[in-house]
Amino acid sequence: MDRSPAKTRLYEAFATCGKALSHASRLELLDLLSQGERSVDALARAAALNLTTASSHLQVLKQAGFVETRRDGVKIYYRLAGDDVAQLLVLLRTTADRRRADVGAARDAYLGTPTATGIDRDELWARINDHDAPVVVLDVRPDEEFRAGHIPGAVSIPVDELADRITELPDDADIVVYCRGEYCVYAHDAVRTLTAGGHRAIRLNDGMVEWRLAGHPVSTGP
Repeated sequence: MDRSPAKTRLYEAFATCGKALSHASRLELLDLLSQGERSVDALARAAALNLTTASSHLQVLKQAGFVETRRDGVKIYYRLAGDDVAQLLVLLRTTADRRRADVGAARDAYLGTPTATGIDRDELWARINDHDAPVVVLDVRPDEEFRAGHIPGAVSIPVDELADRITELPDDADIVVYCRGEYCVYAHDAVRTLTAGGHRAIRLNDGMVEWRLAGHPVSTGP
């Protein structure tokens, strides 16, 4: 049977999207954009890329339909094209972790010694709304990510400021720490810092992107 040209074009279109995901830096850029809109130069700094390289990767993602842009003066800002892109990123990471042993080894090497068992999203939301069991929710992402969207009532202390600002947190409260997502190292580092300082701290099992995709409330601004 002859191969249908229309079928070939369809699968080539699918392959274009797959190729856009086939570079570590592009996946990291999508991870950053899952936290909120950013300018090209901000993305380049956050991903430790030079401006030309970051722009090139972003163009590939745009051509695949994964990101959209807007212009403000001379600056170009990027954002995810939709929540389905964030869902695809989360599913890709989860599936790779489940199916490939090398992903698990790389994950453990990056995240470090496992911290205490975490808390899931629904349990945290219940704790936030239970006034008889108060909990401090600590967001350790960079300030611009916190402003773009955070768990209601969360306190913002970026992880690189935590050691110097740890006295701002109560000694007698349970602290739940979260960052970008399940594979974000910030929350792990923060729990280790807090625990070493005598605080009761655990992680949210995943992070902000999964919280938002699950339909839980999100606050914006400072």
